[in-house]
Amino acid sequence: MFPGFLVPETTIREAGSGPDTPVGTEAGLTLLITLGLTRVIEQESLDLAIWGSSDGVEWGAKPLAAFPQKFYCGTYQIMLDLSRTPDVKFLRVKWLVNRWGKGSPKPLFDLYVFAQDAARAMARSA
Repeated sequence: MFPGFLVPETTIREAGSGPDTPVGTEAGLTLLITLGLTRVIEQESLDLAIWGSSDGVEWGAKPLAAFPQKFYCGTYQIMLDLSRTPDVKFLRVKWLVNRWGKGSPKPLFDLYVFAQDAARAMARSA
């Protein structure tokens, strides 16, 4: 299943979530999650988290991992250790957006979220 996009490049204007992604054979592995912000406007913020589910229906009370709040374009990475949650069979990306100040009140982000096996990614970069 991985490497692959949890959220392909898309434009975000409001709170929402990406598609449910089966974990497949990567259950129990550590994933390297990459958030790419390719377009933002001033005076806005993005909160983005990765949620897990064993059945694709119940997503729990807390995310498995979350990025620190983002305001600027860039590429950001976090590790997601699935060995701590061996029952997780699906991943879902959820986000909240906020905009303040002058101009349009609607936030605008272009982003993608990519997941890959952390061990393989580190081996390739060595």
